[in-house]
Amino acid sequence: MEKIKIAQIGIEHDHARKIMTAMRSLPDIFEVVGWCDPEKKIEYDSFTGKQVIAGVEYKGDTNIYRSLYDGIPEMELEELLNDPSLDAVVIESSEYNLFKYAQMAAERGLHVHMDKPGGLEYADFEKLVETMRRTCKVLHLGYMYRYNPEVQRVLAEAEAGKYGEIYSVECHMSCRHPDEKRAWLSKFPGGMMFFLGCHLVDIIYRLQGEPEEIIPLNCMTGTEGLQTGEDFGFAVFRYKNGVSFAKACAAEPGGFKRRQIVVCGSKGTAEIRPIEDYPVQKDSSDPHPSDAYLVTTVRDVTEQLLSWQADGVSRKSQFFRYGAMMEDFAEIVRGEKTNPYTMDYELALYRVLMKACGAQ
Repeated sequence: MEKIKIAQIGIEHDHARKIMTAMRSLPDIFEVVGWCDPEKKIEYDSFTGKQVIAGVEYKGDTNIYRSLYDGIPEMELEELLNDPSLDAVVIESSEYNLFKYAQMAAERGLHVHMDKPGGLEYADFEKLVETMRRTCKVLHLGYMYRYNPEVQRVLAEAEAGKYGEIYSVECHMSCRHPDEKRAWLSKFPGGMMFFLGCHLVDIIYRLQGEPEEIIPLNCMTGTEGLQTGEDFGFAVFRYKNGVSFAKACAAEPGGFKRRQIVVCGSKGTAEIRPIEDYPVQKDSSDPHPSDAYLVTTVRDVTEQLLSWQADGVSRKSQFFRYGAMMEDFAEIVRGEKTNPYTMDYELALYRVLMKACGAQ
């Protein structure tokens, strides 16, 4: 089967390097024909005046940041989009430019993988979806937990009725970001709810559908004197039979270890905690290597009162979320599978997310 000819637009998104790593690790599937950096990657933060990449001050050699792209032609945006051999693009620009470049690619009739959650305005995302429908091309969103094996397992078991009637889903996804990044969150509606909470809203919506009421409670912690940016994301989702919530805080020491998903139903409860665990490598400059994760507990509570069994305790895997994500994209582009996340789903999810962010 012919390889998918693909290119990357933007390199400043947090996931940009991992997506390129994934594509280069799948040479039988993808031929990466080029990349471009239309924003020139370095931006000046309006609050601090410092040079930043993805919201964090960058003090090193920017050429090192680009080293992953060695051997792949750097192209100008129009040159890339007008390449007649191109089948698909991945959009890994900053969040506030995702729609702009995805729309340009969509109008060229290309398959599009874009990072989450799809831009800053519902009208823009709706326009993108309409264009993708018209061209009959694939629109694929980078919600990373969709490819986590334990999350997939719980979703499948919930849909099969193992947990009975779901009445609550509790999701945490916190961390401790540098102050520059916490200030950078002010660029987005809902701050941390938009930036990372979107992954949790995706899970809640997948399991429970449209809530009767969404109550956004996003706020600024103000810790360490920070006076801008909603770094505490919290939203409540009221359903006819219960209440669910999503929490994503950027000021929480040890937040990675407490990332968890709890699904409560009439027949059982499933818990994934932490969702992913990245062991610190003393000899690595990256404190969160992405080539392994550790699931400490997944507990299934049976119908019998107070009886439970432990499953999946302390096991390691070489799961690489972005590899699974790009393999999924390729299978959908090739027509080998149908995307379970339809464009109708993505539109509805975006509406729910923006309400959780407090946007009208």
